[in-house]
Order: sequence, then structure tokens, then C-alpha cells
Amino acid sequence: MSYTVNCSILFTDLPLLERPAAAKAAGFDAVEFWWPFAGSVPADRDVDAFVAALQDAGVQLSGLNFDAGDMPAGDRGLVSWPARSQEFADNLDVVAGIGERTGCRAFNALYGNRQEGVSPSAQDELGVENLARAGRAVARIGGTVLLEPVSGAPAYPLRTAQDALDVIARVTAAGADNVRMLADLYHLAVNGDDVDAVIEAHAAEFGHIQIADAPGRHEPGTGELPLQRWIARSRELGYTGYVGLEYKASQEDPFAWLSPVATA
Repeated sequence: MSYTVNCSILFTDLPLLERPAAAKAAGFDAVEFWWPFAGSVPADRDVDAFVAALQDAGVQLSGLNFDAGDMPAGDRGLVSWPARSQEFADNLDVVAGIGERTGCRAFNALYGNRQEGVSPSAQDELGVENLARAGRAVARIGGTVLLEPVSGAPAYPLRTAQDALDVIARVTAAGADNVRMLADLYHLAVNGDDVDAVIEAHAAEFGHIQIADAPGRHEPGTGELPLQRWIARSRELGYTGYVGLEYKASQEDPFAWLSPVATA
């Protein structure tokens, strides 16, 4: 089983640039990050330091978010946010450049919250346009754009797998065929989606899987979700990618649930 550690939600007791080495020391060969910089276009020295931290640790960057705004303040992406569309556009070449340097080929584009004073249809039109633009930007390095249903953000409009798939269909019709759903099994379950049915219908076309248990968003085994069964069934149906560990640590060893060979 190929697991990758989300170093934006795990190892948070360490400075960000020390987390890839901590993941390696914990037995992992791959990591993923939310956008690790303060703005859409960071200084070259900050990008260099991030890339060097990955290389020095000897881990593969398996996934990276586009700039999603101020996540702690409640932002959930710039894709469909008219006032910040230029920031998203400016971010595209930076993301593709990091992908080119690191070998990362999966890039998560959080869709964005609904904005007061802007019609949902206008935001959706912009969202499709920006996702297609992102798809073109990473296509030159063989990249895939990921689109994710999210829980815990009432203004975020993509809550179910079908919500995301409907947007992806529009993006595909607009000419970008490298946008896939990020199936975060925690978010789907918390939002009341039929996760078993989603897996049966779409596992082979998932762009990425992430996991956390519910309630709590902690380690697998701390809640009630049949995560191992869901992962196994996704594999049976053709999913071949990483499984991202995107949960909040609640135990001294947040990876105690894994067998020694499971991190390989």
C-alpha cells in the first residue's frame, strides 16, 4: 500500500521545512502539502528552500495544493473567487515549476467559497474557466488537477462526489481533460455522501484518495469509518495512486495503526 503523509496537517509541531525529514524518519517515502507559502508568488529563495527540504529528506512530493488563500481564516480556494482570480492565475506557473523540479504531478485546486454579491452561476463559470486554465498549465509536465468536495465549510459549494464530477464534466467540455476528483473519504462521509456507491462507480477514475476517521478527523481506527475496506475496494476497482494521510494527530504515534510494511 502506498501512503503519502500530508505535512500540512501532520508534524505540525515542527517547522514546515523540517517535516519532510520527519516523514522520512517515520518510514514514508512520499509527502504532500497544502500551499506552503504566504502568497501566490513566493520569492525564489523560499521555493528553493522548500524544494531543497524535500530533496535533502529523500522524499517524493506526491501532491501540492494551488494557493487556496488563508485556510485558517476560512478561505477554501481561489478558483471561483472573482476578486482573487488574478492571484490564482499568477500561481499557475509557480505550481507547475515546483512540479517540474520535484516530479510532483498531482495538484489540488480548492474550488472556493461562495462570495456575497456574486451570483453562483458567475462563480461557477469562472471556476470552470480557471480549472481549465490550471489543467493547461500543468499539462506541459504531465500533471493532473484535482478537485475536492470539502466538509466543515458551509460556503463551499462542492460537498458530494457528484458536485465535483459535474464541474469536472464542464471543464472537460471546455477542453481540459486532465482534471480528476480528489476523493477525500472523510469529507465525503461527513457530508453524508454514499461512499460505497461513489467507490463502486468512480474508483478507477479517482485522481487521488485522502483519509481520516470520523468523527474527529483523527487516525484510522479512532472513529467509525471502514477506511481499510474502502481503500481495498478502490484498489480492486482500479485505483493505483497514493492514499494521502490527511488527519489530525490525536496519539503520541499517529502512525501506530500502520503495519511496518504498509508505508512502503
